[in-house]
Amino acid sequence: MTASHLMMKIMNIFFFSVTLFHLLINPALSLPLCTDSTAPLPSKTPLVFCNYNGSSCCDSSVDSNIQKQFESMNVSQPACASVLKSILCSRCDPFSAELFTIKTVARQVPVLCNSTGSSSNSFCETVWDTCQNVSITNSPFSPSNSSNKLTDIWQSRSDFCNAIGGPSVNDSICFNGQKVSPNITTNSTKSTPTGMCLEKIGNSSYLDMVPHTDGSSRAYFSNQKGQIWLATIPEVGSGRGLVLDESNPFLDLTDEVHFDTLFGLMSIALHPNFAQNGRFFASFNCDKTQTPSCAGRCACNSDVNCDPSKLTSDTAAQPCQYQTVVAEYTVNGTASSRASVIPTVSPVEVRRIFTMGLPSSAHHAGQILFGPNDGYLYLMMGDGDTGDPYNFAQNKKSLLGKIMRFDVDTVPSESEISSLGLWGNYSIPRDNPYAEDKDLLPEIWALGVMNPWRCSFDSERPSYFMCGDVGQNSYEEVNIITKNGNYGWRVYEGTSVYTPEESPGGNTSMSSINPIFPVMGYKHTDLSKNEGSAAITGGFFYRSTTDPCLYGSYLFGDLYAHNMWAGVETPENSGTFTMTNITFSCAKDSPVPCDLVPGSEVPALGYLFSFAQDNNKDVYLLSSSGVYRIVPPSRCGYTCAYESRTEGSTPAPTSPSGSSANMLKGSCKSLLLLLLLFIGLGY
Repeated sequence: MTASHLMMKIMNIFFFSVTLFHLLINPALSLPLCTDSTAPLPSKTPLVFCNYNGSSCCDSSVDSNIQKQFESMNVSQPACASVLKSILCSRCDPFSAELFTIKTVARQVPVLCNSTGSSSNSFCETVWDTCQNVSITNSPFSPSNSSNKLTDIWQSRSDFCNAIGGPSVNDSICFNGQKVSPNITTNSTKSTPTGMCLEKIGNSSYLDMVPHTDGSSRAYFSNQKGQIWLATIPEVGSGRGLVLDESNPFLDLTDEVHFDTLFGLMSIALHPNFAQNGRFFASFNCDKTQTPSCAGRCACNSDVNCDPSKLTSDTAAQPCQYQTVVAEYTVNGTASSRASVIPTVSPVEVRRIFTMGLPSSAHHAGQILFGPNDGYLYLMMGDGDTGDPYNFAQNKKSLLGKIMRFDVDTVPSESEISSLGLWGNYSIPRDNPYAEDKDLLPEIWALGVMNPWRCSFDSERPSYFMCGDVGQNSYEEVNIITKNGNYGWRVYEGTSVYTPEESPGGNTSMSSINPIFPVMGYKHTDLSKNEGSAAITGGFFYRSTTDPCLYGSYLFGDLYAHNMWAGVETPENSGTFTMTNITFSCAKDSPVPCDLVPGSEVPALGYLFSFAQDNNKDVYLLSSSGVYRIVPPSRCGYTCAYESRTEGSTPAPTSPSGSSANMLKGSCKSLLLLLLLFIGLGY
């Protein structure tokens, strides 16, 4: 066989693979989002022109602009004018992000439903039949500003609908002339899990865990004192424990980290390209009286109506003595190596990303993580003090009580740092909310949170950015975080109005904000074992096949490890969750024996610090008593009808998105193996 014939064969296989790949893709519906990635909210005043009252992506100002755009089109034919009005107003639809964005490319008009092969006309065909010969000034279908007819641009209805339309199928969203009603389904085949089975793989206590970006079984573990280790995680069911040399940390920051009950190394994050560039990030607290490089601007300042000299912190000997820091470190080329030798890194910072002085010892969160789609670094920041007396969370000029978003790949210029008043060495993503709301500090992505403790992106639906937010007196909540979302604190705690004990920083009126209320949560009085303490620990959507009855559930718990929950979205992609208090126990054959709560079969977790997820999507619990992993339910005697024990057993249920993802993963592997086989055989 000649080289040209071989190349032709390879190309044929490649194009066949790509075609099959596209046929197998069945994208999951996104959460309702607007074109600017914000959540749809109720308009303070009714919309006059567009019939999208209730939660929508338009306010009265946008509604007025759409009306002016419509009137400028000078459409004289009533039927055509009616469909064009609905098309323009579709920008107000709660699902407009899906309607106007295809593969991240923005459109001027929404995807029109095009029911190819249907006996009845689709909406796209209706638009063509109604408007094809009508003159439209400043037509949204044309990039030019001249008077245009559809027939001036497209030769036929099929050409028009191929360009403007999209299929009306179960897992796609298109515009049919009315408010979008996505084809969402319930998980009718999914049973409620009877329990969560855990195995213990380590005795040490860690606060954070992130998997290596090379796709291996390795992960980084960090403790609150400031030490970080690179460990190898054993396979589920192997009977082995965590492989980690505690005498040989990957990175030791104990000389720089201020460690106390509420202070320490709070979080670690790997750059998305860490396996290639070795960029490693840590979020920790320091004491400026002990570490000269620690000092940064105080979060309490005149810009936010806060006088540092009047702070009455219960621990700080001086205002903003303790700081929140995000720093970058670099690992040499061995970071990407799969060799058994564990690399180490010098604790000398490569770059100080962010430093901010804390007004007190409470509520400073500190988690960092990279967005899976945008590659930006997110920093979760609490309100800074019990009860948020200075109302920082609602103050747009304060970074407290916020979720921030940084570009750490672009080094800012001195002029950018000065003009934007940056708090460190980072750039601002161009689509951060300050671009539309000039009152916001440029770092802010979302506001109105109290103390976000552990957030995560759903690995199958990255638009689901979930955060557990610790409550004050009565309620712990789970929020879906969206761009410029305001989560209500301290006007609200959960859905209830909150009355502060003191408010030297003033108050925010209910009428001045559009709060996004939690999708799940629990009252302190609802805990099965309430000892006067409660604090939520946010978790992950469970996407592993290890426990098929947990698949698709959002798992979270309480810091005091008395309770854990599985939240199921019903219908899927609706944003409506039902949460179930889930029992948990330890497998009898756990690699490391579990200590039990006296008089019970419940493992004594101690404090539940964090949940974590590895490259196989298995979920871990990091507690004060050790490291635990979720394993097949049968190992604890729990029943799951979908757990495969023998060949021919009932397969695990999956959501539409999960089914597609699993099919896609399997198909990609099969296609790759097929391609390698063909090449190996000389085709």
